[in-house]
Amino acid sequence: MGLATVLTLLLLCACSQTNEGEAVAGGKEVGKDSLVLSFENPQTNQEFKIVRADKLFEGLREKIEKNTERSELDVYKEVVIDPVYQDCFANAEYQYMADSILHSTPSVYTPLTTLSEEIEEKQVEETIKQALIKSSNLLPTEKETAVCVFPTTITTVPMFTVGAGKIIVLYNQYYDDNLIKAAISHEYHHSGWTEKYLKNYKRFTVLDNIVFEGKAVMFEKLAYPDIDHTPIDENYKKEYWEKIENDLHTVNLNRALEISMGGNGLPSSYGYSEGYKMVQSYLTLYPELTPEDWTPIKALEIFNDGNYIDNYQ
Repeated sequence: MGLATVLTLLLLCACSQTNEGEAVAGGKEVGKDSLVLSFENPQTNQEFKIVRADKLFEGLREKIEKNTERSELDVYKEVVIDPVYQDCFANAEYQYMADSILHSTPSVYTPLTTLSEEIEEKQVEETIKQALIKSSNLLPTEKETAVCVFPTTITTVPMFTVGAGKIIVLYNQYYDDNLIKAAISHEYHHSGWTEKYLKNYKRFTVLDNIVFEGKAVMFEKLAYPDIDHTPIDENYKKEYWEKIENDLHTVNLNRALEISMGGNGLPSSYGYSEGYKMVQSYLTLYPELTPEDWTPIKALEIFNDGNYIDNYQ
């Protein structure tokens, strides 16, 4: 979920790695090799890895109880975060998106460990792998892409991107194959855009953010046209548009987030839907463009050259 991630780039914090790439969970060593599945796109040799951070939650409760002289957060960071930090969070442009993972101890442990078993049973790794390959065929990138799987009891945010080549999956019991495929493709687009084009921006407006999300929604629907993951309102409702049109060219993190998610008089996921329709209007006029062609196009160009405002005249 990109939301307003590119509006504010925060300083990154440094975390140490455990020796020799091993984590200790409940007294049992989990070798790094068992956490990471590395593979390539067979056509392009683009590199990927799936990092199973969920496996590190096994025995976490016992490990915390055995280390009463240390805080729960310190033990959690040593057992869960440190072994995967380099792959999942280091040098990430939007690392603050993962603050709840990096700086808060999970409040419940037992349900999280059972989710790891479910991930195995449902062959989630294979679904993620196929989604990454399909997405990279549409939009190749240079950097290795890591998808890091964490278990959660929260159901509101399935995935988000913390930077170029770093996608976080918050796996919960309601995941299914369709959600995984569509959401991975959505976040892959955010990751690829960040790798190639973030450097071109010194400021990021509300319109930039709306189109940033709209491009990712368009990408997920191109990759998986039969999966209805992000809802789109095909109508052009002037009463909602009038609430946001004066904000489009401002730099306002909170407002961009509110428009994306909905609220304050706007329907749920309004910015995602509106952004998708902006990209759709542009591509209707330029149907020959591929994702590699339209991904770098600036939001203002998509908005103006797609004649989007005509829908509200």
